[in-house]
Amino acid sequence: MTKKLFIVFEGIDSSGKTTQAELLKKYFLELKERAVISPEPSNGIIGNLIRQALKQRIIFSKDQDLFDEQMAYLFAADRHDHLYNDIDGVFKLIKNNYHVISTRYYFSSLAYNCDSIEQYNFIKKLNDSFPNPDLTIYIDIPIEVSLARLQERSLQEIYETKTKLTKVREQYQKIFAEYEGRAIAIDGTQDMQEIQRQIIDAVKTILTIQ
Repeated sequence: MTKKLFIVFEGIDSSGKTTQAELLKKYFLELKERAVISPEPSNGIIGNLIRQALKQRIIFSKDQDLFDEQMAYLFAADRHDHLYNDIDGVFKLIKNNYHVISTRYYFSSLAYNCDSIEQYNFIKKLNDSFPNPDLTIYIDIPIEVSLARLQERSLQEIYETKTKLTKVREQYQKIFAEYEGRAIAIDGTQDMQEIQRQIIDAVKTILTIQ
């Protein structure tokens, strides 16, 4: 392999993004390729602030619309740092011959932080300058499956409700129906190994056409 890839996993909470990202990293490592998982929110200063807000340890605003707007600004700032910082930014890692696998990217902002056309356009404008990944993998699961998996967690985050996740899933489906970049949608209720097989097939296809 010569081309180093920036690959993004998207989907509602507990769709299997982290599991499949780990399996994809393992696949690259078995091929003697460098690979790293670099999630969003990032592990940087702004990313940690976002994580605290999602856990409701920090309250920016009790008004949901204002909270979503504030989070959209924070995610965009964190995303810029995630891509371009000189220590462990996505493009720094790619330059150093790593495949970079991210769980979440700007698609998550479009899915989670807007409930109206006006909010969607605002968030889209915030993220317009960010480049598309080489491949986006959208793992789709029913809301009931997500909620059942989330019940196994000890702490529920602010967006992990049936009402919110229903809206988010609908938004994801709209986003990827209109998206013109390279993306695949996978049924996340399938066997874990079958999901992995489909992902690896898609990655091989991208590498073949580079």
